Amino acid sequence: MQYSADGQSDGPATVQFPQPGFLASVFRDLGVDEGPEPDDPAGGRAVPGGPGEAAVGDGPSVPGPTPGRPIGDPGDGSSTSGAADPGSADPGDGIAAHARAAALTHHRTLTVQAEHDRLTDLLRRAALPVSAMDFESQLRHYEPRPYPADGPAAADQSEPRWEDFAPAEPAAADPESGPSRRLLDSGYQRELAQARLTHQRALREWRTRRAEAGSPAADESRRAHEAAEEARARAVREYNESLEECRRAYRLAEPAAVESLLERALAAAETATQDLPAPCRAVFRPLTRTAVLDLDLPPLDLVPSLTGYRLAPDGDIVPVPRPPADRATDYLRLVARLALRALQAADAVDTDEILAGVVLNGWLREPGAAEPLCLLSVDADRDALARTRLLPPETPYEERDDEGVYADAEQDEALVRLRQLDAAVTPDPYARAVVEPAAQAGAAVPAALDLSANEFAQLVRDLLIRGGLAEWSVRLRGPAGLVATGEGAPGSSLPGRWVVWASRGAAPVTAEQIETLAEAVTEESAERGLRLTTGRFADDALDLTAEESHRHIHLIDGDGVRELARTHLGLPLAAGL
Repeated sequence: MQYSADGQSDGPATVQFPQPGFLASVFRDLGVDEGPEPDDPAGGRAVPGGPGEAAVGDGPSVPGPTPGRPIGDPGDGSSTSGAADPGSADPGDGIAAHARAAALTHHRTLTVQAEHDRLTDLLRRAALPVSAMDFESQLRHYEPRPYPADGPAAADQSEPRWEDFAPAEPAAADPESGPSRRLLDSGYQRELAQARLTHQRALREWRTRRAEAGSPAADESRRAHEAAEEARARAVREYNESLEECRRAYRLAEPAAVESLLERALAAAETATQDLPAPCRAVFRPLTRTAVLDLDLPPLDLVPSLTGYRLAPDGDIVPVPRPPADRATDYLRLVARLALRALQAADAVDTDEILAGVVLNGWLREPGAAEPLCLLSVDADRDALARTRLLPPETPYEERDDEGVYADAEQDEALVRLRQLDAAVTPDPYARAVVEPAAQAGAAVPAALDLSANEFAQLVRDLLIRGGLAEWSVRLRGPAGLVATGEGAPGSSLPGRWVVWASRGAAPVTAEQIETLAEAVTEESAERGLRLTTGRFADDALDLTAEESHRHIHLIDGDGVRELARTHLGLPLAAGL
């Protein structure tokens, strides 16, 4: 019922209903049985404040609320009867539930997308070039700090003059006007008053400095300042001297000095990805002048396993998994960038070329696992590192438009560069498929089998070159050994042209291998052949070399190799295979 402005009743109120067909269309979309429309001529309309029952069309009457009882009370049958009957449920509840499920699905998808964005950012930052942490970049420089009383204000010891503070007089509008006209300029008068105050302040400070120049407190302050500066200069000098001492030890290939420099360089390389811990430890083997780096790889769950979430027709929130191959590729891309960054840091810091090669092993250390898993291993000598562009000088790893965020494993630049270094990479990190490490940093004195293929080749080369065999050239090289040629100067311990076959292993060298070496000597037009092994020779091989036809074949067994290492390199080699 409406009321006029004077408080009198203005007749029954008119209730505005939606336009005809609106509720019918909503019910039809929700799959609910359609009832009579509010404006159906056959139906009635409930009048607010009317009797307890109102007829709606020809259907059953709907009881109204009982006077004196709340509407939600079970006694009036208004709300509880609808809750008990599934057919009379409010369709708005289903719409609200669907909206909540859709919002939750969207929120979870955004969370997954944030994980993908973080991985993309890590891939970008892990490919950034690192700065060389050599000895020159670590030097400190001492710059003396002046005594505060000797600042710019005290540089001029003469008395402040008014001429240095007086403002410039304003230009006269009329050239014939006298100075009295300029004195009436208010702006000039303000500048003149400020200049007088500044001159008086400077004059007062100058007189105070002159009075305090010879005071005991000023002398003590100056002496304290000079003592502090001498301490700073001494600290810088001592640090540079210790750094120079480390540099001398590094040039002598002392393990502690080389390892210290390498680990500082590796730690500095991690600054771009401090939120991704990937520590790398270094061990230097002076016998082969090789650094063995152990890189801790990031956890496998760092790479997202889902692309997002979707809402099923029944209202369930269903995760959408990524293909396992894509996830494995993304992890290998990140691992490859971390490995290349460590190799670049070790290569850039070695300005004195102490290292003959670098072995890098990537280890996955999982909580609760008994042993770490080797998923990556690189065995590269200095020449291979120099030939391979470890990190680009410009924008790293630019993504093509047709690749999106992730690239295929065969086309990824970081993985391609690792394969150029003959790296062994796991085919599936999530299946825990391990690779054989090229070498392991174990005992301080390694055995022959503890060395990598490059290390063993470097050891044989150093031994024979120092024995007098120059012009060394490797023809074949594998994990078990190598075949090379060399030529010794006349009068040396190894004169003439030689064919060298060196191997390591537990199996003894047979007479058949001696025959093969003799044929290689003939094919290479060499004078002699050398069969070197870290093991031993079979009896038939020893008998064959005792014959006149094979006197040009010389044999060195494991004891001989260890003796050569002690004689020519001054370093021991363990007896174990």
